[in-house]
Amino acid sequence: DVVETQEHYKSRWRSIWIMYLTMFLSSVGFSIVIMSVWPYLQKIDPTADASFLGWIIASYSIGQMVASPLFGLWSNYRPRREPLVVSTTISVAANCLYAYVHLPHSHNKYYMLTARALVGFGAGNVAVVRSYIAGATSLTERTSAMANTSACQAVGFILGPGKAYLLFSLLEHRVDDMGRQCKSINSEGEESGGLDQDAEGNVDHVAVVAINFLFFVILFVFAVFETIATPLTMDMYSWTRKEAVFYNGIILSVVGIESVIVFMVVKMLSKKTGERAILHGGLLIVLVGFFILLPWGKKLPNIQWQEIKNNSIPRTTSTEMLMPFWSLEALQLPSNHTVEPVGCPITQSWCLNTPMIYLAQYISSDILIGLGYPVCNVMSYTLYSKILGPKPQGVYMGWLTASGSGARILGPVFVSQIYTHLGPRWAFSLICGVVVVSLLLLEIVYKRLIAFSVRYGRMQE
Repeated sequence: DVVETQEHYKSRWRSIWIMYLTMFLSSVGFSIVIMSVWPYLQKIDPTADASFLGWIIASYSIGQMVASPLFGLWSNYRPRREPLVVSTTISVAANCLYAYVHLPHSHNKYYMLTARALVGFGAGNVAVVRSYIAGATSLTERTSAMANTSACQAVGFILGPGKAYLLFSLLEHRVDDMGRQCKSINSEGEESGGLDQDAEGNVDHVAVVAINFLFFVILFVFAVFETIATPLTMDMYSWTRKEAVFYNGIILSVVGIESVIVFMVVKMLSKKTGERAILHGGLLIVLVGFFILLPWGKKLPNIQWQEIKNNSIPRTTSTEMLMPFWSLEALQLPSNHTVEPVGCPITQSWCLNTPMIYLAQYISSDILIGLGYPVCNVMSYTLYSKILGPKPQGVYMGWLTASGSGARILGPVFVSQIYTHLGPRWAFSLICGVVVVSLLLLEIVYKRLIAFSVRYGRMQE
């Protein structure tokens, strides 16, 4: 059979690239704003405290968790450009609201909470994008396309306006697992009509639930990793806030570069070993990364005493003024400022008896988690889309995105409570336990995590 014409192939991949760009622009919008939320909140509403900041951060994921299944269901029965354009419009309006939350005379923090929730609601289009890419690629193209999608979230290569225009000009395509052009219930024009016979058969819902759980665990542990970085380094290494932001910014930038490289490598590696084996390996790497973070030595962290006798810093000397701008010594405050307390707070009782986590442990863990997370992320999406096969994937992708959003809500709450009250030994031990459970689940359902067409004998694995 003729798989597809050259013209159809070019048009199909043009639409996939539009999806890549959509993911990229959404990621850029999120990353630019998230760094400014806390100082912006302090400026517009002095009554807001750190606990309210947690709700504002979580509101984005809550909005996305609610919207993802709704947009996914919409995309199953209508052209996907409709939910994409609507979600983009909501995001633009919500960001405009966020920009002007300083104008009201009262209750500004609640306006910000609403704005971030609406931005998250608009970000529910991730499910539509993933489901479209799954339906517009063949089985052999799927892993590469999913890896490219994740890479576009990690780094941008196109800047500038035009997102809405691209979505309005989107020409939708659908192919089966072998790459043959086929009909779709949510397209217009020549490709409209009912599903083809290759869609007949039942989805393995055991495999679907298993991947949803595994994806939840993957996003959960990464949310923990992101949340714990600053307080952990401030407690263990007596870093100031500026030092923690500076050093962790460098570390996370390196991890980001590492992730992009992993996205590219995993496309080639999956052709030799298969997605299931790579997912298994990625989870093992994440497990080792958190296991390394367990306190093993005897040295205790420096204690942050409630009273600091020396409450001032000497003036900067002429020699210190010659230091590079990035030197930590150059970040010292003038002599009329008080010293920022550093070290492990005495209010955290575990600081008095829990060994410190050495810097080498922390950096090694960052490298391993930065390697394992992107592997697990891409393989989860890829296996999920292959398990669903030619069935409309909008709702299913919506539930997968909602699972990730739920993990990003619970992860920070979990780690902040366990870490504050029980310390890193308990927090990271529990995380290791969660990853071990996910590995056991993967072993149980390993043989069921196969493509829809392979399951029904239409293709060989």
